[in-house]
Amino acid sequence: MAAYALPALAAAWPPLRRPLGIEDRTASGGGYALTFDDGPHPQGTPAMLEILAREGARATFFLVGEQVQRDPALAREIVAAGHRVGLHCHRHRNLLRLTPPQVREDIARAQALIEDATGAGTECYRPTYGVLNASALRLARARGWRTLLWSHWGRDWEARATPGSIFALCTTGAGAGAVLLLHDADDYAAPGSWRRTAAALPRIIDALAQRGLHAVDA
Repeated sequence: MAAYALPALAAAWPPLRRPLGIEDRTASGGGYALTFDDGPHPQGTPAMLEILAREGARATFFLVGEQVQRDPALAREIVAAGHRVGLHCHRHRNLLRLTPPQVREDIARAQALIEDATGAGTECYRPTYGVLNASALRLARARGWRTLLWSHWGRDWEARATPGSIFALCTTGAGAGAVLLLHDADDYAAPGSWRRTAAALPRIIDALAQRGLHAVDA
């Protein structure tokens, strides 16, 4: 049981990530990556896409299978706008509560729905809450996926989050290779939380541009 749960510690203890093959930097080591979890969302995702288009920034959206199932056209819109998609889950659950067969089923369902809706192959995986188990990590490796966590998070899902707090958490200490975690949905977060993310996003992009950093593929 301890070995099964060991990868979960990587979310809170970054030194464990590299030995397990878990990444938290951009693939190129340059620029920075904007990543959004939990979508697609009927209001939040279009809001982020509009800002990204206006700012000329790229992002990676880690999609939830059950949300793609509800709105496959919106998932296609993400890819059509030039952004990448990754796999988050099918149902938003802590993997430590799932057995290996349940993990396999959840990932397989999400992969099928995302790839069918978007026409894009899966290359990146991020578990819910950043919490892995040995089964999920093995599955990602077997499929040749990058398992990507983050270096900075906006904690934008919290009810107490503000545009200012999201901005500060995402930009403080952020340099080349940073991976920023944000959310374009509120289905598993405080109601309306995506609105605060949308308010912070242009400021984040501008502040990092002033450091000579531009959003790149994760």
